[in-house]
Amino acid sequence: MSVRLIVRTFSEFCITVGALIVLFVVYVLFWTGVKAADATEGQIDTLRNQWAQGTVSAPAPHTSPTAAAPPAPAAYRDGKPFAMLYIPRFGKGWEWPVLENTEVRTLQKGLGHYTGTARLGTRGNFAVAGHRRTYGDPFKDFPKLRRGDAVVLTDGTTWFTYRIDKKPYRTVPSDIGVIDPVPRKSGFDGTGRYLTLTTCDPEWGSSHRLIAWAHLDATQPVTDGKPAAFHS
Repeated sequence: MSVRLIVRTFSEFCITVGALIVLFVVYVLFWTGVKAADATEGQIDTLRNQWAQGTVSAPAPHTSPTAAAPPAPAAYRDGKPFAMLYIPRFGKGWEWPVLENTEVRTLQKGLGHYTGTARLGTRGNFAVAGHRRTYGDPFKDFPKLRRGDAVVLTDGTTWFTYRIDKKPYRTVPSDIGVIDPVPRKSGFDGTGRYLTLTTCDPEWGSSHRLIAWAHLDATQPVTDGKPAAFHS
C-alpha cells in the first residue's frame, strides 16, 4: 500500500470521525432541547387540562375530632405530572412540570419527584431532581440559588412557597442522606416541611451533585392569585 493511499485513508477516517462528533454535539446541545420542549409542553398541557376539568382534589376541609377521617390523597401516578414548579431567580418564563419518579425517560420530560419522599406541602422532605444540561437545561443556573430565594409549586388547588436556606451544597451521588426526611448536612433541626432540589455537577458531567434545601414558608389557594414571591 502506497504512502499516498495510507494518508488519504487516514484523512477520510478523521473527516468521518469529525463529522460524527459534530453530529453528536448538535444532538446533545440542540436536538435534546427540542425533544424536551415538546415533551415538557405536553406535560404542562396535560396538567392544565386536568386542573381545568377539576380532576385534582381540593384539600380536605377541617373536620371535628368525632368526624370520620377524610380519605387519604391518591398516590402520585408513576411517570405522570402532578405539579408545576417555578423559581423566579431563574427568570420570568422559567416553569417546569414535576413528574413522579426520577427515571431517565421521566427526566427527559421535566423534573422528577423522588419516589418515597414526602408529598408536596406535607411534613418530611419533598425531593426533586432535574438535568443541569441537556433536555432543556432546567437547572443550568442552579449555582445562582441563594438563601431566601423562592421555589414555588402548585398542584392546581394550592400555591406552596418554599424558601432556600443556604447556597447549593456539593456532594457525591452516593450521598443519599440529602433526601432523608430531615436531610443530613442541611442544618435543619427536627421534623419540618422541607424541599430538596438536586442536579448534576460539574455542568457537563455527573461525578458530583449540587443540592439546595428549602423550607415551606407559605401556602395559599390558587383562587387568591399568584403568591407574592412572583412579584418580589
